[in-house]
This record gives sequence, structure tokens and C-alpha cells, in this order.
Amino acid sequence: MSIRIATFNMENVFRRPTVFRLEDAARREEVLGDFAELVALLDLPAYRDGDKAEIARLVEKHRAYETDPKNPPPIYVNQSRPGKDSGLFRTSGSGKNTRVEVTAAGRTSWAGWAELGKDDLDIDVVRNTGRVVAEVDADILLTVEVEDRLTLERFNTQVLAGAFGRRPYPYNLLVDGNDSRGIDVGVLSREPITSVRSHLFDTNPARPDQRLFSRDCPEFEIRLDGTSLVILGNHLKSKSRDDPELRLAQAKRVAEIHRAVLERTPHVMVAGDLNDDPESETAAVLRDTGLRDVMSHPAYRGLPGTFGACKSERDKIDYLLLPPPLWQRVQHVGLETRGIFHEEIKSFDTVTSKADAASDHAALYVDLDL
Repeated sequence: MSIRIATFNMENVFRRPTVFRLEDAARREEVLGDFAELVALLDLPAYRDGDKAEIARLVEKHRAYETDPKNPPPIYVNQSRPGKDSGLFRTSGSGKNTRVEVTAAGRTSWAGWAELGKDDLDIDVVRNTGRVVAEVDADILLTVEVEDRLTLERFNTQVLAGAFGRRPYPYNLLVDGNDSRGIDVGVLSREPITSVRSHLFDTNPARPDQRLFSRDCPEFEIRLDGTSLVILGNHLKSKSRDDPELRLAQAKRVAEIHRAVLERTPHVMVAGDLNDDPESETAAVLRDTGLRDVMSHPAYRGLPGTFGACKSERDKIDYLLLPPPLWQRVQHVGLETRGIFHEEIKSFDTVTSKADAASDHAALYVDLDL
């Protein structure tokens, strides 16, 4: 049987953090930096006066107290029971004169969390995302940066089947990961998904108090004509706030997981967004296991990158890595770039700007004779 397997960073499907729509890279990094600082402060067991002052400053700066669906704040503090005695803070004044007073004594004295503000994507963005998935028409699609499993189901039934008239995927699965922004790794499949094993709770060898994976490294086991295929789905640490040591530690753990799964089945592949190029240590660690990148196969003759302009290997961060038994079964490798808006990319006629692009990633796929 011939089967097509793909990976696509969909950059959320229906809702996207507003910070990622900012064209100004410096402003984007400022918001993400403030968000990371606020999350760290909120997790302190006790808030000193200086901590409270900084929390209040960040909440005021980003309107993190406000719920406005027409103009959502870039950062929002969700308090399950806000109030004088049970919440994190109270406010006085209004508009630009709003002032925040932190009333909580520490992490255990209030219930809630900080999150990046989101708004609904324009329907054109959703349709263009659907167009990429419909054009690739994979039998198994690893989905990166998806909100949750029900979002996958909505996309499956309302966009693929409803808007494009394609047959929906009968199986979809996603385990919520560690990312505080709520972006996860999932899978859509036309073949039965028989099991999933999560690695959410793996710890960082350098910092045992820290979760290792920024999202997760789920093992999706899929039954193909009586045999098992295991896909290790990944979205490694982003370069936007670069931490190469953490990304390398993640890759080393993925390599360990790959070797362990090989004891159960020879058909184990690594897929997803590794956030590093082929010459990186990240990629080298995975190649050392015997895995090979489908874009290096003689069957592939397309662009060298998978991100942005896709014009060089420095633009390559998305991978389908195959073990030797699957490498020998490769029939065709392709890259769907038309959902990207870039001056050097020929886009779909419905992709007219960055605002309505499906993603700044291409969808990578391989056809295997199994």
C-alpha cells in the first residue's frame, strides 16, 4: 500500500496569540519577554514588595486585567475567583488611569494563571490553512501548533469536509502539552490510532525542577495493515528566545525515545518542527541514530528550506526523519509552500498578505510503499 505522511506547523487553526501578529520583531520579543517574566514572578511561593510592584507594572503595561474581545490584551491574567480576598490583584480607576494593586501573598494564595491574549483568526486564514491540508491530502498528518483536540475536530469537519468537500479524517488525537500559550502537537489520520504515549513529565537533566519538552514528544502508534508505525511528534524549543542547550537536550531525549521504540517496531519516525537547521547539533544528534531526512532523498528535487523564503537550508526547520527500513520504501517527497506569503514564494491566489497566509511554514510530505 502507498501511504502519504506529512508534517505541517499550522500556527494555530482558529485562534492565535495576538503577539504573533505583530510585524515589529522588537515589540514581539518585548511582549514575550514580559510574559516569561510575569509567569516566573507569579510562580514564586511568596511575593515580596518588589515582586508585587513588578507584577503590578507588567499587568498595567499589558492591560492584563482586561477582557475585551474586540481588542484583547497581549497578556491576560485569568483569575478563577478574582476579588479582594481570593484573587491576585484588584484594580482602581479606568482606561489609561487603571491602577493595579497586588493583594495575593504568593502562589498558593490565589488560583489562576497568565496567558497570551488571543483573538479569532480571519476566516480567510482558516480557509488557506485548510487549502494546504486539502492539497497535501496526507493519510497521516502531524499537526504542530494546534490549540486542542476539539479544534482539530472542528477543523476536520467544518473546514476540510465543510468548506472543501474533502472526506474528513476518521481519527484525530492530541495530548495537551507544557506550553503556557496552549500550542500543542497532534495528529490527523485515516488509519487507526491504536495508542499514544506522552513524555510531558520528562525532566531537564540540567535542571531537574524543569520539564524537558517545551510542548511534548508524543508517541503516536498507528496500525497499517497489521503492522505498527510509530511517529514521534515534536516541536522543539523555539529560536525566538533562543536556548540551544535546552533544544539540544530535547533532541538527545528524542533520540533515546527513538531507540527505545525500535525495540517494539522497526517503523519509527521523527516528525515535526525541530526549530534548527540540518547543520545544527540538534539535527546531528538525531542523524546519529540512523534517521535520515526525507529532503535529502534522491526523490526530492524541491526548495531546500521549509520556512519563510525556503531558499536555503538555513530556512529548514521542519522534518520527516526515517529509519533505514522506511527510507528504502520512499516513493516521492514533496513540499507545499503555497500557503506562505513571501516575495520569493508563488502563493495560492487566496494568499495575498502575511495577514491571510496559512502559515510561514511549508507542509512537508513523503509517500511510502508499505
